[in-house]
Formats: sequence, C-alpha cells, structure tokens
Amino acid sequence: MEKHPAQLFVDPHHVVGRVDPRLFGSFVEHMGRCVYDGIYEPSHPSADSHGLRGDVLDLVRELDVPIVRYPGGNFVSGYRWEDGVGPTDDRPSRLDLAWRSTETNAFGLHEFAEWCQAAGTEMMLAVNLGTRGVDAARTLVEYANHPRGTQWSDLRVTHGAPEPFRVRTWCLGNEMDGPWQIGHKTAQEYARLAEETAKTMKWVDGSIELVACGSSAPSVATFPDWDRVVLEHTYDHVEYISVHRYLSRARGLDDYLASGIHTDEQIEAVIATCDHVRAKKRSRKRIHLAFDEWNVTPTRHEGPGKEEPEDWPFAPPIAEGTYDAVDAVAFGGMMLSLLRHADRVRIGCLAQLVNVLGPIKTRTDGPAWRETIFYPYLHGSRWGRGTVLDVVAQSPTTPVESLGDVPMLDAVAVRADDASVTVFAINRSTDAELDLTLDLRAFGDVSVIDSLTMYDAEGGARNTPDEPDRVLPRPLPTAVDGSTVTASLAPVSWNVLRCGVTREAAVV
Repeated sequence: MEKHPAQLFVDPHHVVGRVDPRLFGSFVEHMGRCVYDGIYEPSHPSADSHGLRGDVLDLVRELDVPIVRYPGGNFVSGYRWEDGVGPTDDRPSRLDLAWRSTETNAFGLHEFAEWCQAAGTEMMLAVNLGTRGVDAARTLVEYANHPRGTQWSDLRVTHGAPEPFRVRTWCLGNEMDGPWQIGHKTAQEYARLAEETAKTMKWVDGSIELVACGSSAPSVATFPDWDRVVLEHTYDHVEYISVHRYLSRARGLDDYLASGIHTDEQIEAVIATCDHVRAKKRSRKRIHLAFDEWNVTPTRHEGPGKEEPEDWPFAPPIAEGTYDAVDAVAFGGMMLSLLRHADRVRIGCLAQLVNVLGPIKTRTDGPAWRETIFYPYLHGSRWGRGTVLDVVAQSPTTPVESLGDVPMLDAVAVRADDASVTVFAINRSTDAELDLTLDLRAFGDVSVIDSLTMYDAEGGARNTPDEPDRVLPRPLPTAVDGSTVTASLAPVSWNVLRCGVTREAAVV
C-alpha cells in the first residue's frame, strides 16, 4: 500500500471561534419510528413511568446532546400543537400527510419536555407555517413560556405543568421552499408570513430567538436567492437562518468522502448571502446559521421510503438504513465542516436521533444499539467543545470528479477549556495511508491523552442488534517527540488525537 507524508500545524493564536455547545444538537420528528418505538415505548422493559425508553435515554446521555429540535421536519407543516397536549385519552388521531401514516398524538409537548429533562437536553420547537400561521404560533409561545394568568398559560398549568417550559429557540416552519411541503410557499409568501410571525412571537416573549427557514438544499433551483428574499424581510426579527444537507454515495465513494468540502461550499454560500443582506441594510447585526438538519444517508436501507401502504400505518419503519465505517468517515467530514465554521454556525441538529437515519437504533420490545456514526458524533460532542483553531495542512491530493483534486487530509483542531488540544483528522484516500506529522510547537512539549481510529478493515462491516460492537473505534498508535506527534492514518479513516500541552500560557 502506498504511503504519503502529511503535516498539520496548529497554533493557539490562530482562532476560528468559540464552539456553541448546541452545535452538537439533534432532531426528533414524528417520522417513522423516531418517536414511537424509538424514544417512547411504554411497553418496553426499560420504559419509565412516562413511557420513555431507558436504554435509549442512556445512549442519548452518553452523547451529551445539548439541544433537540421537535416536532419536525415535514411533519410540522400539518401539525396542530393543541392535539398533543391535555389528557392522552382525549387526543385525536389524525392522518399525517407528510409521511402517509397515522398520528395518535400519544406523545406531544409535555412528553417531549419530560424526555428532554430526563435526557439533560434543551428544547427547540418548530411552529407550523404550512397549514397554520401567526395565531397558532403566538398561542404556542404563550402556552409554553408565559408563567400563568392567561388562557393558554393557565391551560398548561391544568395539564400538569405549573412552571413554564421556557423554550428559548424556535424555528419558523420547515423547508417551506419545497413543493413536497404541506403549504409550500414562494419566497415572498413565506418571507412575509415569517416576518409577521416572528414579530408576534417576540411580542409574547421577547427573550426567545428565532430561526428563519432557509433553503432546504443547495440543489434546489431557488438556492440561495430564497435565503436572500427571506432575510430581506426577517433580518431584524431573527437570529439564525436554517441550513439543511444530506449526503450519500450516489455520486461515488470519492465524492462521498469529500463531504466536508461540499458542506463547506454550502455554508460559505449561505454566509455570503447573509452578509450581502447585512450590507444592503447597513446593519451591525450579524445573522448566524442553524444547520438544523444534516446527516449522511446509508446505501443499505432496511425500511421503506416515504411512500407507504395505503392503510395509513402507525409508526412504520422509514429510512432505517444501517451504517458502515465508510459512512462514519463521511459523517465525520460533515461534522468537521460545522466546526470549521464555528464562528457562524452556532446550532447543529443531526437528523435524526433514533431509528430514522439515527446514530441510535432500536428494536420494538428489544435492544438499542450504537450505529457506526454514533462514534464520530460522540467524539465531537465530547472533545469538540471549546475554541476551534485554524490549522495549516500540507497534504497530497486525491481526484474527485465533481471537485477536481482535493486534499487527502481533512482536519480540525479544538482547544478545550482544560488547555488540551484535540485534532480530528480524516484520510480521504481510498488506497493510500497518510503518515501524519502533527506539529504543536507553539504549545511546548505535548503528551497524547487519547488516540482513536475508525476505518473499514472488514469491508462493509456494520453494527447490528446481534453484533452491536462489531465496528468500534480502536487505539491509534502514535509516537511523541517533544512537541511533535506522528501517526499513520489508514485509508478512509476517522481519527482522533487528544493531546495534553505544557505551555498553557501561550494559549489565548
């Protein structure tokens, strides 16, 4: 096998930005088995008194997910939030047009609040701007956040929540640029509705922050002009614009492994659009990005897609693919792109958390287990919090048809508050090792605290309920010489090197 040298230089004075912990958030939608038989299964042996699966909660706590977006997604564009509050026996069952299934509403806002408290995460709610609008949004904010003494806040109290939920972050609809969306709108139609909804929601609670609905993908014909139009109307009333992206192997393995570059390009196009509107408005305010749907999609799917049988099933399996180690590497590339833009990307929501493209999978009445993508997500959440440092890489290139020659090495460095430095590194090459030299001379002498690698040693190996630990991170051999760390990175590999430093005074 060929070997190529690569160098990575890290300096504490070259700072990209502080990581908002919410960058490692996730997403729970009423889609497939994400909610029912995912986070909520009252008959499961591990379920608590609220019907929440304890084994899933344990895995979510392991990931330390800081914020979770709910209830959708496409689902929210036809959702009546009032259906999901009050006594469960009184809640109506409805047809869910988004995923052609039946929604019982057994799980709603209060159950989600209980789950968030148990998981140690923050609520992020989306309002329906597909079939509904200003009035439903303002009453939901009043129900959720107002202390008491009004119709909607007192109704919450009678439903068993005397204290407000104090939801800080709200999404103004979901993917309203897409014709697949219930209540699909033109940019102008959505922008005016979002502007008026945003104003009214903040009149109810001035402490909240809002996410305007950006383009659903860079492939849609209206990208990024949709974002421009929306921001020209909502700029003074929102703090974020949403970004969505799903990547797959459809265009080949080399293209898939360049996931970080594709994500970089999209993020930078949206940032440029935000700053264009800022300049037009002569505003001092800066809009940040909420990358509130992102993931890779596996090649192997074990459940049907969006088209379901005509009998409107309850919680059918949808998009329950299984991931291999290659998927974990591509996933890591997308996550590195979010970190690389931590100065502007403040919120990230991996879509979704359980079963539906999830890092956590379950069987009804059975086990829960970790998919391969669970591990780079865990590593980022655990060691990617702190300050992102700009890195200088010297790397050979590999050809990608859609992009030309791209660097084999993709890497990001994060300095934690304990002064340790974690380098996340990917070898994009499919047939060559990278002999990496990590130069940390600005930090003084270093030690290696943790070193891990994931790669496809078994050719498509996957974790399953019968073999839940078949694909795991393994130790990455390293050598240390003063301020230099060396390691050999296998082809198509995800790698983590966490280093202790001695020259803390140099860190700014």
